[in-house]
Order: sequence, then C-alpha cells, then structure tokens
Amino acid sequence: MTTDERMEKMEGQLARVRWFNRCLIACIILSLGGWFILKSLSGVKEIRANKFILVDENGKERAALGMSGDGPSLLLLDENRKARAMLCIFEEGPMLLLNDENNRPRVSLKLVKDSPGLSLSDENGKPRASMGVLKSGPWLSLSEENDKTRAFLTVEGLSLRDENGKGRAMLCLFEEGPGLFLFDENSEEIWSAP
Repeated sequence: MTTDERMEKMEGQLARVRWFNRCLIACIILSLGGWFILKSLSGVKEIRANKFILVDENGKERAALGMSGDGPSLLLLDENRKARAMLCIFEEGPMLLLNDENNRPRVSLKLVKDSPGLSLSDENGKPRASMGVLKSGPWLSLSEENDKTRAFLTVEGLSLRDENGKGRAMLCLFEEGPGLFLFDENSEEIWSAP
C-alpha cells in the first residue's frame, strides 16, 4: 500500500469519526434538552385556560369545562353530543341540571340567594315536584301537567288546590293549635275547625 492510499484511508476513517462525534454530541444535546423540559414541566402546579374539551376515542366531544358570561360551567355530553348534565354558576347562584336523552331538563338543583331548591320534571320538561328551604323552613310543591300547583306543604301547614289553582283545603298549625279550613270554588270558606 502506498503512502497516498494510506492517507486516503486515514482521511476516510477520520471523516467517519468526525461524523460519529457530531451525531453523539447532537444526541447528548437533545437528551439534555428533553431532560430539562421534562424536569421543568413536572413542577407545573397551575394550568390556565378559557376552556378544556374532553373527547372520546372517536374524537367526539364528551365534556367541556369553560367560562360563560356568569362564571365557570361543566357540561357532560352523551354519545350523541346531547347535554346530559350541567354544573354552572349564574349570578343568582350555582345550579346542577340533569337532562334526559331528549335533552329535556328532568332534575335541577339550585342555590338561589342562599335558598336551596330541588325540582323534578316530567318527560315534557315541566316541573312536577319542587322542594326547597326558605328562612321560614322547608317547603314542598306538587304540580299538574299544566303547571298548576295542586298541593303545597310547609312546616306551618298543607294547602290543597283545585285544577284552577284555587285553594280548597288548608290544614294549618297555629300557636293556639291546629286548624282545618275548607273552601268552595270561589275561595269562600265553607267549613272550618276549630
């Protein structure tokens, strides 16, 4: 082998070593950069955003956490993207709303001005039973399909109403004792005891 051939061979080997060294340095730099990024992200204690969207394995939106005009809200959707549950804060207070598969409200729980209330609705979304707590105590209201209240119960008494919403019977508890009152269709008292 001549000197020129040896020099060419050595230059080829030197070029390969230089290329290998460059790749090795690049790998070290990338590894250190990745380690630094992971190390800095693992200490994150807060994430700020206007909205978070949760999707299923098909990419369909199934939940959303975001800000509305009144405050934060959480929306849970079924596989057909119909809202089935909503938790939100309005100016009046927080509310939990549960909808059926036809997107009609069936259950709502509200805290309005420090007065909690629960409402149960029929398949048409009309409230049929409601209950809550006022400063004077708890109450329960039962309604017909046409939104007329037929029975209203509080700790002070029970009121029964006809299909026109007029009071027909009332059972009350006064300081002096209990009282029972019956009324005609014109709300005129027809009987009472004591």
